[in-house]
Amino acid sequence: MPVLFATHGAFLDHLTGEGHPERPARLEAVLAGARDASVVDGLVALEPEAASREAIERVHPSFYVDHVESVCRSGGGRLDPDTRASTGSWGAATLAAGAGITAVEALRRGDSGASAAFCAVRPPGHHATPTQAMGFCLLSNVAIVAAHLAATGERVAIVDYDAHHGNGTQDAFYADERVLYVSLHQWPLYPGTGRIEEVGEGRAFGTTLNVPMPPGATGESYERAMDEIVLPVVNRFAPTWLIISAGFDAHMADPITDLGLSSGDYSRMTAALLAVVPAGRRLVMLEGGYDLGALRDSTAATLAAMLGQEFLPEAPTTGGPGIRNIEAVRAFWYEHGLL
Repeated sequence: MPVLFATHGAFLDHLTGEGHPERPARLEAVLAGARDASVVDGLVALEPEAASREAIERVHPSFYVDHVESVCRSGGGRLDPDTRASTGSWGAATLAAGAGITAVEALRRGDSGASAAFCAVRPPGHHATPTQAMGFCLLSNVAIVAAHLAATGERVAIVDYDAHHGNGTQDAFYADERVLYVSLHQWPLYPGTGRIEEVGEGRAFGTTLNVPMPPGATGESYERAMDEIVLPVVNRFAPTWLIISAGFDAHMADPITDLGLSSGDYSRMTAALLAVVPAGRRLVMLEGGYDLGALRDSTAATLAAMLGQEFLPEAPTTGGPGIRNIEAVRAFWYEHGLL
């Protein structure tokens, strides 16, 4: 079954300044991965539409939306110490936020008989809280599409394997039992959130799962975390839709993180996650990843997994630390009757 591939030239108009890690070349590397001979024939192009104000405001209040739009339309500038905007950033951000919704509705219609959709977007989104741009993110892309799905009665599982914790996505749904948020991330690392004890609140207690991983953790530890914790929690939640926040900065070559994954590990992880929901209810959205070669290879491997193939530009990794962290998460969840 084919995979919808959503991207837009306007994503290159989001300019962050010389030397900034979140640069247009990232998208070009992802597109190179999508052109790989192993996957290109299975992709169907999908042009995203900008998210409506209504869709954005399910996550971000109007005063915040007005502020970010105003900064961009006034010539750009810093939204926080790490997050810069240019005159092209508002158009790019609204298209990035709308890409997931466009893809969801195309999958619902059965366009091209696609089994899943991949959104190659920038700026990324998982650090943007409802009221604060941060960590290179302006709008919370995955949260906006998850809120769109939840508003129509769906149960949504978000699994975030970016090396950084998706604090913005977590904040959006920390008290919302309709959405399960799962994050596997390096600890310690920016933004300093994503502790084991952060599990949701009120009726949503047990719908946030954080699996902090130590520097140097490899695919072997990630696979164990998937088998022993992540998949059991996701399956018990019984989602009707799956969204993957696909950050490729846990790759061993990434310049701003210290994890030890390969592109082959992304293939295996993605394939395992896709199995939790039926075809046609699977969405993958780009987050981080700052080594261009790793981005290219990890994108190709992930798209192959989405097409039901195994393409391993690099072998999956073994060894390394991580087992104690997994045991600690599992013990905490058992102790609180969550697993």
